[in-house]
Amino acid sequence: MSASTSARTWLIATGVILAALNLRTAVTSVGPLLDLIQHDLGMSASVAGVLTTLPVLAFAVLGGLTPLLSRRFGPQSVLIAALAVMAAGLIVRAMVPSTTVFLVASAAALAGGAVGNVAIPGMVKLYFPDRIGAMTTVYTTSLALGTTVAAAIAVPLADGFGGHWQPALGLWAVPAVLAMVPWLLLRSPKATAEAPRPVQQPLPGLTRSRIAWLMLLAFGSQSLIAYSMFGWLPEMMRDHGYDASTAGFMLAIFNAVSVPISMVVPVIAGRLNSQRPVLAVLLAGYLLGFPGLWLGGVSAWTWISLLLVAVGMGTFPLMLTMFALRTRTAGGTAGLSAFAQSGGYLLSGLGPLLIGVLLEATGSWTAPFALLLTAVAVHAFAGWRIARPRFLEDELAAPEPTVARPVPANC
Repeated sequence: MSASTSARTWLIATGVILAALNLRTAVTSVGPLLDLIQHDLGMSASVAGVLTTLPVLAFAVLGGLTPLLSRRFGPQSVLIAALAVMAAGLIVRAMVPSTTVFLVASAAALAGGAVGNVAIPGMVKLYFPDRIGAMTTVYTTSLALGTTVAAAIAVPLADGFGGHWQPALGLWAVPAVLAMVPWLLLRSPKATAEAPRPVQQPLPGLTRSRIAWLMLLAFGSQSLIAYSMFGWLPEMMRDHGYDASTAGFMLAIFNAVSVPISMVVPVIAGRLNSQRPVLAVLLAGYLLGFPGLWLGGVSAWTWISLLLVAVGMGTFPLMLTMFALRTRTAGGTAGLSAFAQSGGYLLSGLGPLLIGVLLEATGSWTAPFALLLTAVAVHAFAGWRIARPRFLEDELAAPEPTVARPVPANC
């Protein structure tokens, strides 16, 4: 490898890391400050509900357009534009005291994250085809760090700015702008002359692929569990007898566990021919942890159960790794990622909503936990099938079976 090629590779890896760090900051920085935002903007509870639903809607709608944009303009240019839109949205919503502008700017910031969700797995496949596990570990760990840190320091940042939430949210535009730098350097005339523009070939026929639909179910059921836990875990713990401060700390611990899990799961999964052993361990975390959270009160078993479910959440980096492991080309990875994430995020949006409806209707956590365990069953069904070695392109290239027509008898 020449010095210029090595430098380019490191620049791309740095760009992936910095971009992934920003994919969830626009989401998780809002939750801890939502009460302040509602008060200052006069935002009703129903409008706040729209705000909490925006992430999955943005991820579903915008993610589906990413492969088309990448083929038209190139994945690097698309990612630069996504980060720029994200930074602009973060700045505007921190400066304009209007609920409508806040929602529109939030949608813009989330749109950037939605494009990055789909673009980065395809870029890992494109630029690092022989190091998928290692690079997926790098970017999922970076994503987990950004997710955790944005939530953890939101309130301290606001306190540091005199109780004002605006600079605490707007500050996240800085890492978004910094994440653009490696990609802009790669777009310089010299760098462009040294390397041809990467091309992601389109992959038609995804809707007739069993692999694609199984990935949608696996990703969607995992995301349903994740967003349900992110939204309802503090309330769940308060109902079990923990005070609000401890319940918030438990959510922080729940998120923090994802960092080491994201470092381990993709590497192991990338080295295995079949990912079923990894999936089995993670499913065990769900199956052992959810009953403990359901039945436990203020006890050590509740904390143990919380950690077990957090381990189960390692199915997220596993699914991101599977986008590359179940495809042969960067275009296939981007197409599968877009298809599964768009439909999967729409499915996941039902989780927090249904849990609220079930909790209000029954006054008990029994039905919500039954929903979560049903989602685990769906994930196990789809994930187990997708975890065996096969490739999307091979399935789409296979000829459709023909049905022999009966030969009429001679009269």
